[in-house]
Amino acid sequence: MGHGVQLRAELRIALSTDPAQKTPPNSKLNNKIRPQRPTVCSQNGPIGMATANPPLRIAIVAASLRILGGQAVQAQRMIDGWKGDSAVHAWLVPINPVPGRPFDTLLSIKFVRTLVTQLLYWPLLLREVRRADVVHVFSASYSSFLLAPLPAVLVAKLLGRPVILNYHSGEAPDHLRRSALARRVMRRWVDLNVVPSTFLREVLASFGIQARIVTNTVDLRRYAYRPREPLRARILSTRNFEPLYNVAATLRAFARVQARRPDATLTLVGAGSQEGALRSLATELELRNVTFAGRVAPDEIHRYYADADIYVQTPEIDNMPLSILEAFASGLPVISTNVGGVPAMLTHGVHGLLAPANDDEAVAGHVITLLESPEYARRLASDAAATCASYEWPVARNGWLDAYRSVARQPRLVAPALSA
Repeated sequence: MGHGVQLRAELRIALSTDPAQKTPPNSKLNNKIRPQRPTVCSQNGPIGMATANPPLRIAIVAASLRILGGQAVQAQRMIDGWKGDSAVHAWLVPINPVPGRPFDTLLSIKFVRTLVTQLLYWPLLLREVRRADVVHVFSASYSSFLLAPLPAVLVAKLLGRPVILNYHSGEAPDHLRRSALARRVMRRWVDLNVVPSTFLREVLASFGIQARIVTNTVDLRRYAYRPREPLRARILSTRNFEPLYNVAATLRAFARVQARRPDATLTLVGAGSQEGALRSLATELELRNVTFAGRVAPDEIHRYYADADIYVQTPEIDNMPLSILEAFASGLPVISTNVGGVPAMLTHGVHGLLAPANDDEAVAGHVITLLESPEYARRLASDAAATCASYEWPVARNGWLDAYRSVARQPRLVAPALSA
């Protein structure tokens, strides 16, 4: 065997070895004889001496809460949910690691931020993924797919770890149509695709990609249900200011509502690339009582739901928005555009009201209907809140545990070396 081939083989073995084992026992790099780790047997096969049922080690690759969005919130809820659980030990591998000072200032520079993040992200993956039994990768679409989940999948496969791709994007139909790479990754490179909605499962199926559903979760302890008596014209939206969420349609609908109800107020929680245009539109429409609240931390946003009486969102593309679940849990009647996975969680006339995409007249009409029929609004909110039990952590926990066990290669005392 040539020296180059031998070196590459030893490197691949070293990368795939359990972190506790610094050098592979059969490598020429280590001529010492290591004692075999003692094992005992159980009904499921050999296990370590320390415990009969060690928890599965799950590396959750996702955005940290430095990026305020649905995926970051879901990932953190998952980390919190697994704390103290004997079945799973989970930790976050952030796709947005922060360098130490003074290099952290580079994150404020566009494009440089991406380069710096990638230089930190790949070594972080190599260190954290190798100690996992299963790698749980959150995924969005387009360039985000290439920069965050794809490296995690590649590193996991290099190290011989099973991968679950947790795909969340409401833009899936267009993304998968355009990206042959994404289709290939999801069909062949990951062990299991998991999506939060029937909408996404059907989208993936249309491209020949199988997926399992595990729904998003809502923390009912944080969002206190309260019937709105009286029902006031205090409207809330918590979607970020990006084109797909079409917050402009919410502003246009509010202009129609305010023409009928001068006392109406609108609070917009969020931020994004469209903020300047949205502020200009509010001025152009001569709107009053509009508050741009900016970004709000997940542990504070419940206060905005508590202060509002009606929740409105007008996206053109969506999947399974956490905002709707949060509004349900808070007792707000919900009005949304009828897009993506929304109708799978909100039945029109039962859990809220739906309007066609970009139809601000219909949205405004629904708001007026609720204001003129407060008992109807309270009934919608009550029936919507009743659905929240199916989105609590214990339900999702069981779904995720089944998913992890279905792909975990256990028992595994030492990670198998990759062949040379």
